[in-house]
Amino acid sequence: MQSDINNAAGEVHIAEEVIATIASISATSVKGVAGMSSGLTGGFAEALGKKNLSKGVKVEVKDKMITLHLNLIVDYGCKIPDISWKIQDRVKAMVENMTAMKVRQVNVHVQAVKFPEETDESPKEE
Repeated sequence: MQSDINNAAGEVHIAEEVIATIASISATSVKGVAGMSSGLTGGFAEALGKKNLSKGVKVEVKDKMITLHLNLIVDYGCKIPDISWKIQDRVKAMVENMTAMKVRQVNVHVQAVKFPEETDESPKEE
């Protein structure tokens, strides 16, 4: 499905996958976001690499207004409400700036928490 923008010169069609990619890049640029999640399919959260940036984002366009649902993995120790507000602000600003369409909502769904990996130098129990 595509989103349409009409102006005096003609029409511009923006694919929802493009909107999802903009939202994903914007969200993952916020400090504390470990990555996007495809959701809890079968009980497992799957972290996605940069090859498929539109995954983890659901785009709904109704009456030329965009609603976004972001499925995220956050780093352990971050304050989820604070990071969620930053994500909402950044994603809304970037999508509106790059598409010239209005964003109605940015819904953040934290699917998992990424814990720091142990290093070989960390103390081990004996």
